[in-house]
Amino acid sequence: MPVLVIDKPLGLTSFAVVKSVARLLRRYRAAGGRGMPDPKRIGHGGTLDPMATGVLPVCVGEATKLAPFLLDADKAYEAVMKLGVHTDTLDAEGQVLHTRAVPPLSAGEIEATLARFVGPQHQVPPMYAALKHQGKPLYAYAREGQEIERQPRALTIFELVLQRFEPPDVVGFSVRCSKGTYVRVLASDLGNALGTCAHLVGLRRTLSGPFSLAQAMTLAELEARAEASESLPSVSLAEALRHHAQVALTATLVDRVTKGQKLPWSEVDPEGALGHGHVALLRPDGSLVAVASRAVDGMASFHRVFNPEVV
Repeated sequence: MPVLVIDKPLGLTSFAVVKSVARLLRRYRAAGGRGMPDPKRIGHGGTLDPMATGVLPVCVGEATKLAPFLLDADKAYEAVMKLGVHTDTLDAEGQVLHTRAVPPLSAGEIEATLARFVGPQHQVPPMYAALKHQGKPLYAYAREGQEIERQPRALTIFELVLQRFEPPDVVGFSVRCSKGTYVRVLASDLGNALGTCAHLVGLRRTLSGPFSLAQAMTLAELEARAEASESLPSVSLAEALRHHAQVALTATLVDRVTKGQKLPWSEVDPEGALGHGHVALLRPDGSLVAVASRAVDGMASFHRVFNPEVV
């Protein structure tokens, strides 16, 4: 039950990538390839817009249970914005709403502005987003010409670095941020702070939780491996949660967990060192058996329990 790390190509939706991966996995299994479960259950661990490329974790089988924990992970991006032009989608795929003169800027001035955006803050989600209002995606309202009031959401920008400046109007930057950050909105806000406006013209995700571009393969690479029935590089469930605390359980405790029996947290964390966050519980062989946290009554609260690997 692995996670495949895909380098999403330009122009495809994340859903289209998942469909392509499922098709290639079925072909791989039909050709005698081993180590991959039937992709009847498959999904991704964090949407990328069609114009974005880069790290897209694709979860297969039991790995689909990881989705909420992957969505909560920090992300990193490389982005390019164009100053002086504002679009309705805040990126290059939208309609131009207005333009504004770009003041003379230096790299130093841009770096100083970027520095002001580092730290905890609130961001208003864009109208062109998959977030739902009364069961309907915001982008559906936007396409109907409706503006819905959105509440600001808390997030943190951990790092924001100028990568290139091509005067007068092209700025490239890298950003490391918490979940829920819209880089399109960040680019627009940066444009306003620089005395003009801006929209995003390029976006590449370089990191999503524990997954990096170094692990990612393109759809073409996946197809070539599937055709040749070569082993597919993937990330195990336990490795996918390596950014969480991990505890190895005894076989006896694993048996109690899988049978749904109650378990005092003190048996998981006898020294009380793990706090109240999510903890990955491992079998003696190192595979993932559950994700749990300490409940207020001192018992273990199991958020997900994972079946043994069957491929």
